[in-house]
Amino acid sequence: MTALLASVRSEEEAFAAAAAGAELIDLKEPHDGALGGLPIERIGRIATTLRAQYPVKPLSATIGDVETEAFDEIAARVLDVSNAGVDYVKVGVKPGQAARRCLDELASLPAAVVPVLLCDGGIDGELVDHAASLGFVGIMFDTAGKDGRTLFDHVDEATLGRWLDVARKRGAMSGIAGSLGWAQLDRILALAPDVAGFRGALCVDGRRSAIDPGRVAKWAEALHRPAGTVGEAASQDDARLSPRP
Repeated sequence: MTALLASVRSEEEAFAAAAAGAELIDLKEPHDGALGGLPIERIGRIATTLRAQYPVKPLSATIGDVETEAFDEIAARVLDVSNAGVDYVKVGVKPGQAARRCLDELASLPAAVVPVLLCDGGIDGELVDHAASLGFVGIMFDTAGKDGRTLFDHVDEATLGRWLDVARKRGAMSGIAGSLGWAQLDRILALAPDVAGFRGALCVDGRRSAIDPGRVAKWAEALHRPAGTVGEAASQDDARLSPRP
């Protein structure tokens, strides 16, 4: 079964998503890029208040969009976010000369880091293999660009499935995100990642608008269906909820 990760930016959205069935609440600021970070104080406040009602629901938070070679800044932000009380700290990692060292630095930190491998130009297999060897609690595949294209526009299903399997076999939680919507549901179910992350698909009018609990509930239900059972009726019912870029 694939768990629903709902990206939220406020206490109100966090509680709405949790009540509607999101299994993992992810804290980020969609106005500041693909992995925009919330202020540390807000992360801590949301973590404290949400746990008072949902003590076992896991929480993640991003550190913000930071250049991969900014090792010291990344490390400082990871520690700050981790100390704010979340379970997982998400860090975007772009392929390139600095990516391997960035992963090494992240693996050395006293925090439960989930590297988010950004796949806008495709997947760097050697980088995935290296990340999987470092013992991270999870590895996610996502896109930096939010231009209407999805993760599947950059990576074919077979390739993505192969690297998801590599992560799982090394003991890491596997996850995907990247402007995913109803048109990708069958492929998500076929790949069966541990986690599928959404923002725009859960919102009233695009990723910068407010979370809609009804959409959260529909996605939570849809991700729990067996692969191949979506059906025409479900597709027609969900078509009106298709996210905008």
